[in-house]
Amino acid sequence: MKIFVDADACPVVDIIIEEAGKYDLNVVLVRSYSHFSMKDYPKHVEVKYVDDGADAADYQIVRMVSHDDVVITQDYGLAALCLPKGSYVMHHIGFRYTKEKIDRMLQERHLNAKARKAGQRTKGPKKFTEEQKESFRRKFRKLLETV
Repeated sequence: MKIFVDADACPVVDIIIEEAGKYDLNVVLVRSYSHFSMKDYPKHVEVKYVDDGADAADYQIVRMVSHDDVVITQDYGLAALCLPKGSYVMHHIGFRYTKEKIDRMLQERHLNAKARKAGQRTKGPKKFTEEQKESFRRKFRKLLETV
């Protein structure tokens, strides 16, 4: 099992790396070249850089992920592509995407996009808190213990 992270805007990368290390699991951070970094990571972490094009990181993750891998993303579209492959997909706030919920989530995303295009304002995400980070840690640890 590997853990794939849609890492360009993921606020819990350090938590994922730390917790995966405790279970001796490999982590693959997928980032666009515009987020290039010289940061050193532990041996169990690989950084895969992709072009800056729209959804390039998503498509790279879909190509690499397989059954029983874990994917961390806030992108509903990526989640929808990974679920049929038999992977466990989790949002950085800690909820798991499921086949039963993904269609409704994609529909809501589509309706919000239509509303924005029509000039309506929709709510953006709130600032990510330390409490949310710790909640993610607990839920991520629980996932790792059960898979």
